[in-house]
Amino acid sequence: MNAVTLEHHEGWVELILTRPERKNAIEGTLAEAMRDALAKINADDAIRAVVLRGAGGAFCSGLDVKAFNAEPAPAWAGTFRATWDEVHCLLIESPKVFVGALEKYAINGGAALAIACDLLVAGRSAFLQVGEIQLGMAAPKNIAWLVLKHGEAAAMRLCLLGERLGADALLREHLASEVVDDDQVVAQACAVAARIAAFPAAGVPRIKTSMRAAAAGMRARDWFAYAAAHDPLAGNAAPLKPQAMQRPAP
Repeated sequence: MNAVTLEHHEGWVELILTRPERKNAIEGTLAEAMRDALAKINADDAIRAVVLRGAGGAFCSGLDVKAFNAEPAPAWAGTFRATWDEVHCLLIESPKVFVGALEKYAINGGAALAIACDLLVAGRSAFLQVGEIQLGMAAPKNIAWLVLKHGEAAAMRLCLLGERLGADALLREHLASEVVDDDQVVAQACAVAARIAAFPAAGVPRIKTSMRAAAAGMRARDWFAYAAAHDPLAGNAAPLKPQAMQRPAP
């Protein structure tokens, strides 16, 4: 099974993280597949909106600790950082509207993907957690997206406390655009994408691109490098070996 699948519709597409047996956790094959899928999406003028979701009823549980700590090291271990950087650069540069379908949870690296979405539909029992501080890890993608889209105060609350934010809190903090019953998350996200796809083709990229440029104040992909450059340990980064967090029940 491919780690990422695309389902095409008229004017919009579903980008599905397809590792349900690992709660759609992030590792090298998923990163590579997501990079390739995003490059195709961004180059396709017929696509105006993207639903980003996870297979199996959950969004994304973060980095796959088991895969990163495997012995011998997987073939993608040495290139993961660069690949994952490119995934987020493709997201921030994209002229498409991304609608996230947040089912169950989005944790750490998964939270960054949810926050990256332009609109986020959350299930009533879903939560988002930026918990890297509990592991002594940096959270460069979460920090960059949060500061860009929600400001320093929101970034501080999420990144320094490391707490789970439920759907009501996500809506209150404007991280989620709407909250629906758990069994309606994907349907509602798809309905939003279809609505945007029905608008005239030229309007969507003009508005999205202009808005992103105004918010970032610099070339979009430079935003992540700017945020990461201020990590005092960034120049001494060891090969990525994430630790396990307490995981939610299946």
